[in-house]
Amino acid sequence: MEYAKNILETIGNTPLVKLNVLTKNLPCLVLAKYETFNPGNSTKDRMAVKMIEDAEADGRLKPGGTIIEGTSGNTGMGLALAAIVKGYKMICVISDKQSKEKMDILRAVGSKVVVCPTNVEPDDPKSYYSTSKRLAEETPNSWYVNQYDNPSNALAHYESTGPEIWNQTDGEITHFVVGVGTGGTISGVGKYLKEQNPNVKIWGVDTYGSVFKKYHETGVFDENEIYPYITEGIGEDILPKNVDFDIIDGFTKVTDKDAAIYTQKLAKEEGMFLGNSAGAAIKGLLQLKEHFTKDDVVVVLFHDHGSRYVGKMYNDEWMRERGFIEDKITSAADLVASDSEKTLVTVKTEELVSHAIERMKAYKISQIPVEDSTGFVGAIDEADLLRMYIENKDISNLPIKDVMHKPFPIVDKNTPIDVISKLFNKENNAVLVHLSEGKYQIITKYDIISAL
Repeated sequence: MEYAKNILETIGNTPLVKLNVLTKNLPCLVLAKYETFNPGNSTKDRMAVKMIEDAEADGRLKPGGTIIEGTSGNTGMGLALAAIVKGYKMICVISDKQSKEKMDILRAVGSKVVVCPTNVEPDDPKSYYSTSKRLAEETPNSWYVNQYDNPSNALAHYESTGPEIWNQTDGEITHFVVGVGTGGTISGVGKYLKEQNPNVKIWGVDTYGSVFKKYHETGVFDENEIYPYITEGIGEDILPKNVDFDIIDGFTKVTDKDAAIYTQKLAKEEGMFLGNSAGAAIKGLLQLKEHFTKDDVVVVLFHDHGSRYVGKMYNDEWMRERGFIEDKITSAADLVASDSEKTLVTVKTEELVSHAIERMKAYKISQIPVEDSTGFVGAIDEADLLRMYIENKDISNLPIKDVMHKPFPIVDKNTPIDVISKLFNKENNAVLVHLSEGKYQIITKYDIISAL
């Protein structure tokens, strides 16, 4: 009989799969190293087990101990599976930008999940780096994994992923493309491949808001490059010891929008239901096309599974809210489509200014049309109210009719966007759209900008 003694023995030996649609305009053969076939559905299973086994061997991890790690979700999953098999407790520290699915999956396999804010400095006590270290200091018989600086991370890929790719391509691989986060995959695979053939090119995919690309090209760690980004699993605001920049031939950066769009494209056009970093990886590969020739064999590694991102990159409403879905917007009706069923917030001429202020706060809006029994007769906005308040602190007790300015222009729902744009000026910050009998909506400058 042929069977694995436990789930950990199924890690590795993942397939190479040819890409056909998204790469049709490239001259080369493009193969995906499809790491979702690992039991934890990601490449991180490999290094999770390696790091645990090495820690067991040198005594850092003792029987009955607690494993603690800061993770974007996938390393935590690999560690959690190994912890179950080997009898350890698991605490995963994760940033709040990671998908809910990742957090739910970690809890489902018995891990305790601690969520930390994303938008803080790495050395901030609330960061997931600092929190992981603190929990390790406070928890008896615990081991802090530290995948960023743990050499077993890169070693796992040197010993397994690299040789697999070399053997599966019969040594014909010419380029390896992969997203870079902790650096273990690119450094371990890259080291092995270059030992077999120094001419193999190793390409890293980075994201905007991360420091890798500029540091690789200039040696400068530029803190001005660090800002929040949406893409999960790649990029860093630190320089992990596992990133061996000498092995990497170059980086390309991919935007959050492109990474999200190409994550969907992989599913819809290649039948590959993958995670967010796969979208970044394939878009990065396409950006590197001038480096490829007809004789090249390019391997791109896809880290994790799409099930972790159902509520994000595979949710059209989430994509639309961030401007990642390019709906065709040409008219006034298109601009207010998402609000067409909502009731327009208005204020009456005889109401007090305080009522308008309450409505602005409640609905988080800056402009309100003013109406009476005849229809729209005026408008107010926050800039007017602020100016008047500076002149008269008792403004909140005045009737609206005493502070309103002229009404917003009204346009038909089929009015083109370029016509609407010309109606905005210093005196006018909004336009009303007549949708149907008695039904109106408002267009602001923000709506116009969002549609660009």
